[in-house]
Amino acid sequence: MGLMDKVKAQAEQAVAKGQQAMAQGQAKVETIQAKKQADALLRDLGAAYHAQQRSGGSAEAVNDALALVDAHVAQHGAVDPTPTAPSGSADQAASGDNPGGQSFNLDDV
Repeated sequence: MGLMDKVKAQAEQAVAKGQQAMAQGQAKVETIQAKKQADALLRDLGAAYHAQQRSGGSAEAVNDALALVDAHVAQHGAVDPTPTAPSGSADQAASGDNPGGQSFNLDDV
């Protein structure tokens, strides 16, 4: 096997690894997008239910929101009921920018 054959084989391996990494990254992005969509659907369902129970909202709005959640579950699988953390909050707590991972706002001043 000549030098060019070895270089070509290594290049093909690098391309294959790059494609595999790209596929894994795309799958991760799709998972995150599905989780965010599920969070939004559950928030809308909660808002519709709250409106129905407290301010005369319609049962139809609750049923419509529930149907959207059911469709999402059918397409993406079971919904994790724990909400997604706002972007950056876990990174800040882990990096030490926010000691103790505590949340502060203007009312704390």
